[in-house]
Amino acid sequence: MKKHTQLLMLLSASPMLFCQCGGGEKKEEVEEVVEVVEEKVEPSLTLVWETPAELTTCESVLVDPATGTIYVANIDGDARDHDGKGFISIISKDGEILEKEWVAGMDGPKGMGILNGKLYVTDIDDVVEIDIEKGEILNRYVVEGASFLNDIDVHGNKVYFSDMEKGLIHVLEDGEISTLADGQESINGLRVDDDGVLYGLDAEGLKRYGEDGSAEVINSTVTGGDGLIILGNGNFLASRWVGEVWIVQGDSETKLLDTKDAKSNTADIGYLEDEKLVLVPTFMKNKVAAYRLSY
Repeated sequence: MKKHTQLLMLLSASPMLFCQCGGGEKKEEVEEVVEVVEEKVEPSLTLVWETPAELTTCESVLVDPATGTIYVANIDGDARDHDGKGFISIISKDGEILEKEWVAGMDGPKGMGILNGKLYVTDIDDVVEIDIEKGEILNRYVVEGASFLNDIDVHGNKVYFSDMEKGLIHVLEDGEISTLADGQESINGLRVDDDGVLYGLDAEGLKRYGEDGSAEVINSTVTGGDGLIILGNGNFLASRWVGEVWIVQGDSETKLLDTKDAKSNTADIGYLEDEKLVLVPTFMKNKVAAYRLSY
């Protein structure tokens, strides 16, 4: 983004303008405007590190903003199988696997969100609630009629989560599940901003949702998205599972990463804000790749 800064310099000594009037000198102050133009920064991603390829079928990354802990959801098999092989890992901000199976016993864990000391994880047709301090599963909220639950985000006392195949956005609040929106084709990535406004990615693109579940498309280029990050000031990051990461800036968008030729997926991305690191789960490549974001 190009920035313009105006520097106002009051020049009282030099240069000076002198006027002879009635035999005396009159000093006149001149205001000079100097424009400084900063170079436009082209958005980019630069690879910083990768974890060992031991995070089996890693689908989602979440950074806990309160502690800096980085969680990784691992399907470890087919995303639809109720096989009990899924688990959550913890990695460091340098790419070290700290606890490979911090919490195990899930089927196809995907999206994650943190609320009141609990980690909520979508798991095919239910939502798993994990006590973070104890590292134990507390509850499983079965979603009647669910087909393929995917992403999660939280705000206030609400846990928002998507059913990609049913085109639904659900809300878990006080142990009860309700439906906020339907008819959202291939709805996946969800993110709520600080004001409680919900955004989502589906087949139509990036959408902003009202409290009544109504949707407005704000970008129609990044369709079929997976992970979504709100950067602020109208800027978003969006990943597409096939191997793409995009930045949306107002009414424009830029593809930052394309790993399709390497057959490396870009699933539900996370973001380490202090380090400006975009954390990309590579799914069948079994590792998380971290890229430095510039924009």
